[in-house]
Amino acid sequence: MPKILIINTGGTISMTSSARGYVPDGEAFRAQLSGMELLKARTMPQWELMETEPLLDSSNMTVSDWNRIGGLVADNYDAYDGFVILHGTDTMAYTASSLSFMLQGLDKPVILTGSQIPLAEIRSDGRGNLIDSLLIAAEGKVKEVCIFFGGKLLRGNRATKYSADELIAFVSPNYPPLAETGITVEYNESALLKRQPGPFSLQVLDEIPIGVIKVFPGIQFSLFDQIMTEKLRGIVIETFGAGNIPNGGSELLPIVRRAMEHGTVMTVCSQCTQGTVSLGTYEASSALAEAGAVSGRDLTTEAAVAKLYYLFSKGCSAEEVKRLMETPICGEEKER
Repeated sequence: MPKILIINTGGTISMTSSARGYVPDGEAFRAQLSGMELLKARTMPQWELMETEPLLDSSNMTVSDWNRIGGLVADNYDAYDGFVILHGTDTMAYTASSLSFMLQGLDKPVILTGSQIPLAEIRSDGRGNLIDSLLIAAEGKVKEVCIFFGGKLLRGNRATKYSADELIAFVSPNYPPLAETGITVEYNESALLKRQPGPFSLQVLDEIPIGVIKVFPGIQFSLFDQIMTEKLRGIVIETFGAGNIPNGGSELLPIVRRAMEHGTVMTVCSQCTQGTVSLGTYEASSALAEAGAVSGRDLTTEAAVAKLYYLFSKGCSAEEVKRLMETPICGEEKER
């Protein structure tokens, strides 16, 4: 019988109501799990629960929390056949993206899930998400970091939060689901990531100074001039469409060039949920390409941020980071 470790980090699934709104409540959550008879069914895998301390609303997640979660997987890697990580939805895609890079040589399922309604509530979607995640983890067909939510198993570094209200909270705009649950679990075999080469290992992330800028009509790029110092190692700029910025980038160009001189890597992503950045396709994006910005292609912002953390934490030079930001490492972007 497969043995699965559930790592509870907090989030809505383990919250209860308080005078200040929903808050994580480990004791109440453990009681809820104990009362779920389906978790004791003969066809369920063996499972054990571990909690991070303190349990967090995922909006409070930091790089050190990613390291803590990754460390728990690494420390218990040989003792379990798979891992289910309970996490809040707000930053789940960031954590999933980060873990996909951190857990190198992964040969077991690592599935993040949670809920839009606390498990303590009658209509909670957490029961189905948790049970299906455990069963998928026990089957062992996926060898990567995933998000399971609302009946779909998504590659973690391809997912983004889609809705704060609907029970289908996540989408994978540029990559198909890995599996969908109905009467049975239907896997998309061709979409599954092949096992990464080499032994399993954990790459801890450093607290690298990284920023994100969202372009909007009327943006005054000069306001960002002061943050483009040698301390800023990486920046993700969310542009219009296929990489377009106002005035063709004429106002941004001197700032970008100065950032490059400082060794800052600028990665261009799109504000469009679906599609690919193609620098130079339009005149409005040509200046970024000429200045040395990197095309994020079909990376989500979450994956771009996580990848920058990962590459700089590995000790890559700025030139290496620029090259690898356009090179798939663990299925986070399409092949050239």
